[in-house]
Amino acid sequence: MKSSAVTQNTRNPVLRVAPASPAEAVAHFAASLAFHADVSDVAAALAADGGDGDPGFVVVDSRSTESWDQGHVPGAIHLPTALIPEQAGQLLDKQVPVVTYCWGPGCDGGARAALALAELGYQVKEMLGGFEYWVREGFEFETWAGRERRPADPLTAPVGAEDCGC
Repeated sequence: MKSSAVTQNTRNPVLRVAPASPAEAVAHFAASLAFHADVSDVAAALAADGGDGDPGFVVVDSRSTESWDQGHVPGAIHLPTALIPEQAGQLLDKQVPVVTYCWGPGCDGGARAALALAELGYQVKEMLGGFEYWVREGFEFETWAGRERRPADPLTAPVGAEDCGC
């Protein structure tokens, strides 16, 4: 096969634009992992040592109070994006990385919150999938009425296995 820089296949929509070189792919995917964490990894880190251990980061829910009351990640800090400039310094330690989230993949509120925190000097990642995928993967969440858990959606989490193996 030809080098990806010269590969062009106008009839194949996947290869219409050639794949990046391996070196470019390494740089891209390494950078992506520096900016993102998925809900399964966040849940696993929070659950380590029975949930009493220090995962080495804090989780920030950037949604409104009404959204927070509907459900949020247990132990998360409620800090709506609009309040980050005035409240982050009181609620967060700049030495502790922050993982932000919002509703789900159709919402960029977690990215906006991550940007606002990064502009203030925080180390930050965005939790891919947001609260939607937290719930869809079957993890426990808190509401104004207490803790809940829904069955895992088999399209987002493996049935009968601890993790997806990825």
